[in-house]
Amino acid sequence: MIRLNKYLSEAGITSRRGADKLIESGSVKVDGKRATLGMSVDETMVITVAGKQVGGPVKKIVLAFNKPRGIICTENPRERKNIIKFINYPKRITYAGRLDKDSEGLMIMTNDGDLIHYIMKSGNLHEKEYRVTLDQEITPEFIQAMENGVHIQDEEKNLDQITRKAKVTQVGKYTFDIVITQGLNRQIRRMCKALGYEVKKLKRTRIMNILLADLPVGKIRELKPEELEELYGREQKNEGASLPFK
Repeated sequence: MIRLNKYLSEAGITSRRGADKLIESGSVKVDGKRATLGMSVDETMVITVAGKQVGGPVKKIVLAFNKPRGIICTENPRERKNIIKFINYPKRITYAGRLDKDSEGLMIMTNDGDLIHYIMKSGNLHEKEYRVTLDQEITPEFIQAMENGVHIQDEEKNLDQITRKAKVTQVGKYTFDIVITQGLNRQIRRMCKALGYEVKKLKRTRIMNILLADLPVGKIRELKPEELEELYGREQKNEGASLPFK
């Protein structure tokens, strides 16, 4: 027997929290009867979501992808530069966190709803590292401000806050590396703009323990067993998840 919300998560439907919401809404039925929160199921039961039968647990897919500039993080089929269309993976996957259209670099693509929730939950303070090139020479004052937090505002996005402390390392006259633990909309671009700079190039090079390294632009790779073990080991401590390869 397995908890219904975990079953739906492992079947690639949604995260366990998302499954609980579907169950509460009455969208999930087990053997033709409305499901209840906390119930357990087994492989002999017929489980449906919004009238469609759900198959058993599927193999978890976790990929690293080097997103090119111009590709848009959306599942909208009408968008010509849709990331899902671009990758054209034979099984259903989606993105765990976004990069804006003008940015490039590392993304994690998966069919694991719990992993997506874990990666995107801001309270988990996951490190993400970027290499940024600006339109003018970097000053010590700029580095200090970026490290200590920058006040960014956007009325349309209902954004008005000081960013968390960051780690910033200058690597060239116009280029720096930054490690942040937030995922605010276009955060690094907004931080730089608030300080009088324009970002000319932005590349994500790391998400937690996963490195972009020499993965070619536009290509994907499966995560290595040791990468998965560390990634899911972190998630287990927070969410009680199971490893995808056990």
